Parts: sequence; structure tokens; C-alpha cells
Amino acid sequence: MPTDPGAFSIVVDKIDAGKRLDVLVAANLSGHSRSFIAHLITSGRIKVHEKIIKPGYRVKSGDQVEGSIPPPEPLLFRPEPIPIESLYEDEQMIVINKQPGLVVHPAPGHYSGTLVNALLYHCPTLGGIGGKIRPGIVHRLDKDTSGVLVAAKTDTAHQRLAEQFKSREVQKQYLALVYGDIKEDSGTVTLAIGRHPVDRKKMSTRSRKARGAETRWKVRERFDCATLLELDLKTGRTHQIRVHCAAIGHPVVGDPVYGGRRRLDLPASGKNFPLQIKAARQMLHAWRLQFAHPLTEKPLSIEAPVPEDMSLMIESLKAGSLH
Repeated sequence: MPTDPGAFSIVVDKIDAGKRLDVLVAANLSGHSRSFIAHLITSGRIKVHEKIIKPGYRVKSGDQVEGSIPPPEPLLFRPEPIPIESLYEDEQMIVINKQPGLVVHPAPGHYSGTLVNALLYHCPTLGGIGGKIRPGIVHRLDKDTSGVLVAAKTDTAHQRLAEQFKSREVQKQYLALVYGDIKEDSGTVTLAIGRHPVDRKKMSTRSRKARGAETRWKVRERFDCATLLELDLKTGRTHQIRVHCAAIGHPVVGDPVYGGRRRLDLPASGKNFPLQIKAARQMLHAWRLQFAHPLTEKPLSIEAPVPEDMSLMIESLKAGSLH
């Protein structure tokens, strides 16, 4: 009779008495997050004295904890040879410069052609992350937002990186081109964000169930009809920068959801009509990510160069502002 390769048994000693069951098991089984272990306890795959117990159960000395870690679920998404630009890579993680237009994770309407499909091709030896054979996407960027994005290659890296994001230890800095001339040199937006009360695909600062959000910004460069901002996210709400910029009257250039179908009107030298510039996407770029390496804890600061379409628009704005 074949043995279960994922089976384990733990006898609680006096030192560990009083600990939460999920904490104890996660500490004894390296490479698995506490939330994953809690899910196994709730589903009855991990028991105490052959009884189903809650994850928060306080273990006692002599308790017999037995269970089984299931094998990773089969992957439903196929590797695809989609080019990606690696900014940093080792055995624990990969940091890429995501190109605009690339969806991060498969979802209804986008089951192929995503970053996950690309990572599965680029990193064929990826292990089971959170019980599933898939790259450990720790955070996301909107489809049309470019820039730095980190993905874990191991469950341990996924857990430790996720903890850094959750505890807000990761510094996330963006560059955004916004409509209008912002007079102040810097500021902070602290408007709470939640689902739009009418349009459920949008986020809003007028939501009935809003959560705290903080975006700090400073002006990097001014043009006749736009401003280039450097932004520091203290929280990570969905569409946070786009919503906050729109809320202060300076939506991100090219944002069709929160900025409308606006154009940039530049005075054209020697002509009696303005030069109009239209962005093909939102001019938002995840410029820099600072965090601790999930294994060595060495501080890392990784930057992504501004993409070509955004650079060209900035140069056009510079030229138009020198009329």
C-alpha cells in the first residue's frame, strides 16, 4: 500500500503548549503559509487526536497533530512564449518590467496571453505556490500600467513577500502624467476608497464601504497642460492612484475610466490652432519597488525604465511647452 508523501505527525511539547494550531503546524512545516495551513485545518485535512479542530485552537502538551499536505493542484493555464523583461531573478523570485497592455493573471476574458502564462514559460521549474502549481503573484498592476512587478518562485518566498506587502513594509513609487498644472509642489491624498456605488467595475472615494487609502505625491516636472508626478503609495487599494488623482481634479492622462476621453492641448508655435496629443493608455508607471529579499532579507531597490510611449509623450510635452 503506497504511503502518503504529504503525511505528517507532530506531538506537542511543553515549549509549544498554548500556541495556535495553525501557527504551530506552519512553523513545523517549512514552505507553507499560515493561511494555507488554516484552510487545511478547516477542511479537515489536519486534525488533533483525530478530531477536526479550529485553526485558532490552543494546543496542549501531548496533543497529537496529524495531517496531510495535498499535492499541488494541476495547472489549468498553459505556458506561452510571451516576451518579458527581467530586472532581477534568482531561485526565490523574479522581478520584471511589465509592459503596458499585459494582463497579470488569467480571468474571465483573459485566459491566455497573461503574465502568468509568460512566467510559466520563462520559469518551467516553478513549484507549488499555495497548493497550486502557478507563479506566486504577490501584487498586481492594472493591464495598462507598466513597471516593476515581483513574483515568487517558491512558497516560502511567496509567504514572506506577501507578509511584507500586507504589513506595508514595501515602498512602492510610481510616475504619473496627470492633466492640468498642479500649483503645489507636493501633497498627500488620504481619501478612503471602495467600490463605486453604481458602477461596480469602478472604485470611488464616495463608496459606502470605503477603506483607508494614502497617496503621497510631489511634482517632478511641469508642462503647459500637464504635470509629471512622483507618487508614493502607503496603501495598495485597487486603482488607488487613478482614483486619488481624479479626486483632486487631475486625472491620469489617457485614463478612460477616471479621466474621460480628454486630449492634451498644446499651443503650437506658428499656428493658430493647438496641437492635440492623445494617449493610447493611462500614463502610469510603477517606477521603483523597495523591499527585503524573502530569503536573505537584504534590502533591494529595483527600478524600471519609463516605457517608450510615456517617454515620447513627455518629450512632446516638453517641446510643446517651449513655444
